Amino acid sequence: MKKLTATVRWPRMHVIVAVIAAFVIVGGYGLVEAWRANALAAAKAAEPKGLPAPAAPAIVQAQLTQQPSPPVPVVRPRTQSVTDYVEITGNAATANAVKLVARVEGYLDKIHYEDGQFVNKGDLLFTIQQDQYKDQLQQAQAQLLQQQAALTYAKTELVRYIKLVKQDAATQTEVDHWNFERASAEAQLLNAQAQVALAKLNLGYTEVRAPFDGIMGKHLIDPGNLVGGAGQQAALAEITQLDPIYVVANLSEQDVLKIRANLGQRRLSFADLRKVPVDVALSDETGFPHQGTIEYVAPALDPATGTLLVRGIVPNPERVLLPGFFVRMRLPMAKVDRNALLVPDRALQQDQGGRYLLVLNRDDVVEQRYVQLGQLIGALRVITSGLKLDDRVVVGDLWRANPGTKVTPQLTTLDTTSAGSPASTPPGGPKP
Repeated sequence: MKKLTATVRWPRMHVIVAVIAAFVIVGGYGLVEAWRANALAAAKAAEPKGLPAPAAPAIVQAQLTQQPSPPVPVVRPRTQSVTDYVEITGNAATANAVKLVARVEGYLDKIHYEDGQFVNKGDLLFTIQQDQYKDQLQQAQAQLLQQQAALTYAKTELVRYIKLVKQDAATQTEVDHWNFERASAEAQLLNAQAQVALAKLNLGYTEVRAPFDGIMGKHLIDPGNLVGGAGQQAALAEITQLDPIYVVANLSEQDVLKIRANLGQRRLSFADLRKVPVDVALSDETGFPHQGTIEYVAPALDPATGTLLVRGIVPNPERVLLPGFFVRMRLPMAKVDRNALLVPDRALQQDQGGRYLLVLNRDDVVEQRYVQLGQLIGALRVITSGLKLDDRVVVGDLWRANPGTKVTPQLTTLDTTSAGSPASTPPGGPKP
């Protein structure tokens, strides 16, 4: 009986121990949770006041979309009357080039200029020995005086003998003789006057002067040499006129036909032709800073080249153009576009598709617009197609204005843009 009682109590002890363990575990967990709650409350109380809670991703996106778009300068195209031109290449050529030769025989006495010097018309360049020509002039003047005296004597004798004939003191034969003497003296006087003129002319030829304003080349004969001898036509030097100067080029047959078509097959008179302007530029010049007029057009095409010779004349006071220089020439084609659209040339860009502009649409979103180009007028480029009058063209900060980007337009004047500095670039260079 005692053993049975002990056996029954042992399971009850297990139950009691299990219950006590459960209470301990639950109580411990509660204590842990209570400690964690207190720790979180203390940490929250220690946080600085006034800082906003982190924004949700949707709110961040909304804030980004509300940021202002970058400002870019834009302009509207300018309209003005523009003439179509044809551009050709040619060369500058001297209007006058003269080789100076001695017209009388003698020893070259002196040179009065430095090689390469600019001289004016009438400046003394060379002097040929003058002694003999001065003596010849004096001799001719003496002959003139002698013939004047002979004429005076013949006239006096003629008058005397005419009176004597009336008094029957002389014969008519003597009167006829003095008539002859008077006429002969008059003829001799004319001959003497001509000899004086020739002597003065030869003396003048001993001084070689500049026939026009120009640049002197190097002298070809030194002083002390005999010049102007019989059969001797050696040049003393060469003078070249630079103001005005010719510009010469060849028009292709296609260009000639276009010009004739634009003129309505109308032929220009010689006076009208000389009023046609021609613009000229050197190879290192921008635009066409030199203006002149057409001076000559060949009457027919050269069959060997199929081109028509055109020659213009251009003022050249600063002697910027020199003979032989390569030049660009622009000739009007007689067709005027009175509503041409112009934009700053620097606003144009290029890719494999061609030349294009960046244009804003109604929503201020940048669009890429391919255009056809016309002539360049100063800093402005004529756009023949692909652009409208009310378009807004991006002219600055091109690195900001990527196609598809919404921007804030800053409308500016075309004059300021065309003459202003190049489009601004971001720090570190332009964006790719």
